[in-house]
Amino acid sequence: MTNAFDYETSVTRNSGYISAETQAKIRKTRLLIAGCGIGSSPAVCAARMGFENFVLVDGDVVDAHNLNRQFYDFADIGKPKVAALKDKILRINPEAKVEAIEAYLDADNTQEIVGKADIVFDTVDFLDLPAILRLHDSAKKHKAHIFTALSVGFGALVWYFPAGSSLTLTDILAPDIAGSSAGGTVPSYADVFASFIQRLAPHLDAEVVEQVSKVLTMMKDGKPCPASQVAVGSFAIGAMAMSMMHDLLAGNPIPSAPKLVLHSFRSYQTQIVDVSTSQPD
Repeated sequence: MTNAFDYETSVTRNSGYISAETQAKIRKTRLLIAGCGIGSSPAVCAARMGFENFVLVDGDVVDAHNLNRQFYDFADIGKPKVAALKDKILRINPEAKVEAIEAYLDADNTQEIVGKADIVFDTVDFLDLPAILRLHDSAKKHKAHIFTALSVGFGALVWYFPAGSSLTLTDILAPDIAGSSAGGTVPSYADVFASFIQRLAPHLDAEVVEQVSKVLTMMKDGKPCPASQVAVGSFAIGAMAMSMMHDLLAGNPIPSAPKLVLHSFRSYQTQIVDVSTSQPD
């Protein structure tokens, strides 16, 4: 016999960790998942935490190599990620409101899509640097909170940009963009990201620096090279992001940009890193 879904029953065991007031805020908050690859992890975690209003945006389909870390199954291969992820959320909460937008963020759609959300979770592929910067600038315009995340080997990095903050990702990456624009040329993703990672390198596991450097070198040589990532990093992103979103809605203090939260299961350490204190070479 199939029981009818009941929201209060589904979140009963959050009690004691999530207050009734915060749970109510979680339930009504509109969450945009911008990039449904690694973004599938926080989306599923959010659904289990009690979020009920989702906007999913991604133009990609599920591939076999996604299964090692993203919240998809073998049966999802070939399906649009937004459709497969919508199905995962509705299997947890069939009454959730999930808008699935099968598209990549661009200059024509970003403003409208961001305007649908209270909180934006950004895992847009860093290969599309203009799309990431456009997303963050749009969140600032709409006064939406934005979290951005990276999987870093056996660990994760999560950054929080408060709604209405004067600081954006564009501001933080400005030194890296300027340093990669020698002679007035348009900087490449590889150059900008390499400069940024160089600033983070003292805080990252050695294997992360090695793997990222290898990928960026191959990209500069014009060779496609998907970055190595593992499930631990994906799961860590979901857990860290949802913990921080909970604290945001509960009114608890959380580190915000230019500070970011970085956790490594290799060293069993969590660091709060201020990227404004280091500059690219």
